[in-house]
Parts: sequence; structure tokens; C-alpha cells
Amino acid sequence: MNKKIKKFKISTAIIFGFEIISLVSFMLLYIFNIFNLKTYVKSTYFLYITIAFVVLDMLYLLSVLYSVFKVRQKSDIRTVDILGNDIKEAYAFGLIGFVVVDENDIVLWESDILLQKQSNIINKNIFEWCPKLRDLINKDVGDTVLVLQNNSYYQVKYLRSARLYIFKDVSEYENLLKMSREQATCIGVFMIDNYADVVGTNDDNNDLIARVKNLIFEYAKEHNVLLRHFRSDAYFSVCDYRSLEGMEKDGFSILDKVRSLGINETCQPTLSIGFAHDFPDVNKLNSMASNAIDIAMSRGGDQAVVSKYGSELAFYGGKTEAIEKRNKVKVRVVADSLIGLINRASNVLIMGHIDMDMDAMGSALGIKAICDSFNKPALIVYDPKLAEKKVRTAVASQFDSEELEKIVISPRDCKDKLKPQTLVIVVDVSRPSITMYPKLLEAADKVVVIDHHRRAEEFIDNPVLSYIEPSASSASELVAELIKYSSSSPQINLPSKFATFMLSGIFLDTGFYKSRSVGLRTFDASGILKEYGADNALADDLLKDEYEEYALVNKILGTMKTPFYGVVYCNSGDSDIIERSTLAKVANQCMQLKGINACFVIGCTGSDEVRISGRSDGSINVQILCEKMGGGGHFSMAAASFNGKKCNEVEDILLDTLQDYLSEARSSGEKEEN
Repeated sequence: MNKKIKKFKISTAIIFGFEIISLVSFMLLYIFNIFNLKTYVKSTYFLYITIAFVVLDMLYLLSVLYSVFKVRQKSDIRTVDILGNDIKEAYAFGLIGFVVVDENDIVLWESDILLQKQSNIINKNIFEWCPKLRDLINKDVGDTVLVLQNNSYYQVKYLRSARLYIFKDVSEYENLLKMSREQATCIGVFMIDNYADVVGTNDDNNDLIARVKNLIFEYAKEHNVLLRHFRSDAYFSVCDYRSLEGMEKDGFSILDKVRSLGINETCQPTLSIGFAHDFPDVNKLNSMASNAIDIAMSRGGDQAVVSKYGSELAFYGGKTEAIEKRNKVKVRVVADSLIGLINRASNVLIMGHIDMDMDAMGSALGIKAICDSFNKPALIVYDPKLAEKKVRTAVASQFDSEELEKIVISPRDCKDKLKPQTLVIVVDVSRPSITMYPKLLEAADKVVVIDHHRRAEEFIDNPVLSYIEPSASSASELVAELIKYSSSSPQINLPSKFATFMLSGIFLDTGFYKSRSVGLRTFDASGILKEYGADNALADDLLKDEYEEYALVNKILGTMKTPFYGVVYCNSGDSDIIERSTLAKVANQCMQLKGINACFVIGCTGSDEVRISGRSDGSINVQILCEKMGGGGHFSMAAASFNGKKCNEVEDILLDTLQDYLSEARSSGEKEEN
């Protein structure tokens, strides 16, 4: 129909143009008496000619209107044939409307119910009116899309054979659904991380805590959150999803406000928040919120964790490094609990992560020493193919075959050692997917986790004991403290070889005490290991590079680029297969250069795996950046891995992540300096 109207317009313009040109030409010829027209033509003839043109034009217009009417009538008849007149009222009652289009998607006809709610769209392109309807073109017959037009929601289906769009008004349902979502119950917990440290014995600090609590109440009032004080350092909270959504859009700005209160204080207060939503049972929501706050605390605090049922956790904040707040009483309690579990077990299996490094092996040997001291059979799950080259070399050089049989067991044999009372102790990792043998966790009834990395969303299910301290520099440091400060410490014998491996693990994870994660407890743990006969020269020697690795490190360093101020990255390319420890070594070397706040090293670590190793000086939270790419780790040490991608593709992912999240990852300390 639209084509016919266009043809009518063109033909009308041509005819009218011809008439005007003819009249003007004849008039000019008459005025200038060319061909002696005045002799043959009288002036009254002009009137007759004009009247004739007008009559012809009227007849032409009537014929055009009649043709348009006939075309429209044909369209109406086709629509009636499709729908039927008798069910018009039924469609009106069911709030169902129709739109018929031609082969060019121009609207030929729309039903009354749409005319009442929408503007007249006849003779308009339907996709210009509602672009989302394009989604129906490539969909299967019977598929629908939800569209919003003029504050009304429609479920739309398309019948290709009839060029018919069927609109079902679902505004009432969608508005009720939206309202129910916005008013759904959300449960959360606000907790002051270091309450006891801030309060201390100083009366001035009590004023600081009062200001922190005042900020919490003001923030809750701003976002319509109900708070109830259930502990001196914690608040139980209830709100609807609209309020929680507002806090998420706000990025939980209260975290920055609380942190800013301690800029000039000796002890900086921080806040952790855990929220749960999208489940009808409040008891389940309460359990989810408790788990969320536990994760926030285990990741070092100063962050918010939002748990949506059936979805991945959302993290906000985490801009400050975990504060060293372990005390010897807590270490003793954990150590005694661990020893109690070991004594009640029939045997113990100890497991680290894949690509086992010196820290994982050292901490595993420390746990092995505890078990041996209480005459409890214990073996370390170890596969040389899943260990770093330095660990393979160190184990082969320090233990003969007879000793090794008493210390390690291969993953394929460890299931034979699994009994109902077997205790599995996981060290230096808390993500089941990257443990040395994940199937062991599925079969074990009792699992203990000892780790120094911030807890990720993926976590070992229901451990009987979980000791996660992000403020620790290494897992070997944690195990050394457990050995020293347990009530049964005099009974524990730590062989000097084991102590040397543990010291080497501390050297590795701290970059020989250069990392910002190093605290007094790190040196204390090193001193403990020296008491047990650790050889620091040998520990250093176990970490020394071979010439080939040294050359490879320098080659990768030569690819360094600076995409943002203070941030660099290296890309080793796909030509070489590089060990994870080598990537970490390149990252540590980068951090030795002045002016670098964070670095990322990309390398191919397997036939189908590319890995990023990240390091920072503490002014940028590389954990946040690596988590955005699917990884995790520490505030200043983190990593991420990718399967089925090339190094250049991973480089693009890294650059996009830095573009989007670098400002979020910068710590508050750097922001103040800038």
C-alpha cells in the first residue's frame, strides 16, 4: 500500500507540474502576441481552460482516493479473515492487539486496543516505532519478546505467513512482578572489622567508634535500612531490594566514609558488610547473609559482599590491605582444634594446589610434622607433573626414594587411603577446583583449610575447620605459628629439612621480605623455623634460577608496556610454555623498578592455558582486577587463568579490565596522595 501511495504522489506531482508549466507558457505567448495568438484566442478562453484543468484534477484526485480506499479495504478484509469478527470482544477482554505489516514492514493496520493506548502508527515502519521487535525476525515460530511502549508492557509474537504481530498486554503482571522484586526482603550484617583494636584503652578512640556508628545509622537512614544492634561491633539489618539496589549503585560508599575517619588516627577503622536477597525464606537469607559477612571478613574486611541466591557473589570495596590482627591466643585455639581433629582421625591426607610451589610444599611438610609427632599416619598428595620445577628439583635433591615413600602419595593412589575417619588438610589454597586432586574433597567427610589468600566465591564445602588469614604472608608462616603456639608444642618435632622448605616458602611468597604483606609475625615465624634448624642458605639455594630461566625472565621483561600511569604489563607470547613460578618471578622483577605501582605478566602456561600473574606495591588492589577476569588472590599478589585463548586475546581482556576497574582498584591511600 505504501508503494502505491508513493506512486500516486509522484504522478500527481508530475501532472500538476505539467499543468502549471503549460498555463504559464501559454500566458507568456499570449502576452507577447507570439504567433499572433491575440488574433485567434480571446481572454475568456483562459477561464475555460482553467476550469477544465480544475475539473480534471478533481476527477483525478477522486480516482486516487478510490484506489487507496480499495487497497485499504483489501487489507481490512485480509485481517478479518485472519482474526474473525466474532471474537473481537474476546480479544478486547484479553487485552490482545494486532498489527499487520506489508513486505517492507510498514504498518497497514492496527487493532482498536493498540490505537487506544498507542499513537497512530499506520504507514510507519514498525521497527522504527519499536526496534526491539527485530529480535522476533530471527527467532523460531512461537517465540516471544517483551517490549515496553508508552508505559505499557506487551508480550509480542510474530506470525510470518500473515505478517501479523500479536500484542498481549501484560502490564499488570509486569508491574506486580517489578513491585514484588523491589519490595522483596533483603537481610544483611554491618560489622566493624577491628573494633577491639580501635577501642583499645584510649578514650579518644571511643569517640572514633561513636562517629563510625553514627555514619552507619546515617547511611541506613538514607537508604531506608532497618538496623538492630546485636553485638558491640555488629548490626543486623533488614531492607527491601530497592534499598539494596541503591546501595549497590552507590558502591557501598559507607566503606570509604568509615575508612576516611581514621586518616589521622593510629588505628584505622574499617567496615565489612554482607547482604543476601532473592529467596523467599528469611531463614535461608539469614544463613546466606552470615556466609557473605564471613567471606568479607576472611578476605581481609573493608568490603561488602552481596549474595544473590543461585548467582555469583558480588564484591564491593576491598581497597585496603588486610590488617595483621592475629593474636597468639587465637593461634593456640586453632592449633589445639587442629591437633584434636588429627588425634581423632584414622589417618591424614595433606594436599596443596596444582603447580605446587615451595610455600604449598613447605606448609604441607609442616602439617606432616605435626601428624608424625602424634604418631598419626599422614601423607602429602603429590604429583611431580603438577608441581613447579623448583619443587620437583628440591624434593628430588633433599629426599631419597625411601624417605619420599613415607612422605608423599600420588593422586591416583590416595583414594585407597581414604577411610570414613580420614582427615584431609588443604594448605595454601581454598578453591577446590585448583587443588592437587579435587575428587579427594568430594569423597572426604572431614576437611580442614589453612590458607593465606583472600577467600573467593568458590570455596571448599563445609570444612570442619577453616583458618584463613589474608594478613599472613604465606601458608608456611601460619603453619609455623600453629607448631610454636599450640598447647602441645613441646611434643611437636619439626625436622630441619621440613623447616628449610617452610622458610623457602616464606622467601618465595614475600620476595625475600620485600612484599608489603610482610609484618612482624613473618619475621617471628622465620625465627621459629630457625629454632627448628632451618638452613636459610639452603632455603635460598632451593629458589635459585637456572641460566635458561634467568634468560627467559629478561626476555619477557623486554616486552614491558605502560598502558596507564604506574601500571605495566609484559606479554611473553604463545611461542614458549612458561611455568607459573617464572611469571611470578617476572612480576616480582617488575616491582623492583621505581615508579611502578602494579604489574601484570601474561604467559602461556600450558597447551591450552594462558595465565596472568599480578603484583602491586599496595597502592592498587590487584585482587579486584584479577577477580574481574575470573581469578583471585591477595591484595598485592593475584592471578587469573584462561582456557582456549591466545596471549594477545588475554592482553585485550586485561586492557579492558584496567580501563573499566583500575580507578576502583586504587587504594584510598593513593587517592589521597593524588
